[in-house]
Amino acid sequence: MVAELVKRGITDQRVIGAMSEIPRHIFVEEAMASQAYSDSSLPIGEKQTISQPYIVARMTQMLGLTGREKVLELGTGSGYQAAVLATLADRVYTVERIRPLALKARRALDSLGLLNVNLRIGDGTDGWPEEAPFDAILVTAGAPYVPECLIDQLAPGGRLVIPVGDRLDQSLVLVSKGLDGSVERRESDGCRFVRLIGRNGWSEEQ
Repeated sequence: MVAELVKRGITDQRVIGAMSEIPRHIFVEEAMASQAYSDSSLPIGEKQTISQPYIVARMTQMLGLTGREKVLELGTGSGYQAAVLATLADRVYTVERIRPLALKARRALDSLGLLNVNLRIGDGTDGWPEEAPFDAILVTAGAPYVPECLIDQLAPGGRLVIPVGDRLDQSLVLVSKGLDGSVERRESDGCRFVRLIGRNGWSEEQ
């Protein structure tokens, strides 16, 4: 799996190390364990998926983490992305709206001793305002636009990575906030995520 990531352009050695260290198979259903290290997304129940390793690595690399950051993740899902972030940052705050997934993710994270991950159940599209600002924010579901509240919760010098597009196809968007509060947006890779459901995302009916 890691060799494939390098082949596809992942160059951050810290990210490569984290992807080597975190056992992806404990974040997937037992029946899917044999496919855990293939470069593909897999179903995790509740109509949700665990992202393919390349996308996890690519989005994480875009954050440029050094190990000192306070990171917000929206869309805990299986907990795999949170686990990768936890090995690369100081503290991770992650929000999941689906309770059964959140509880399973918490058990998986605890089994790895990742005590620097704070998880709560709720509408992640609101961010986690009482813990803001964050040095980095990662959204692991496709949004129709970049929620302004997430930009507001980003610290000066921080980065936000979010898939933005329609219900079927998105592009990764990197939002960088300058030390003076200025905001720059840059679009990169095409991708496909489940919808970001919530007040600042898609509605259940859309």
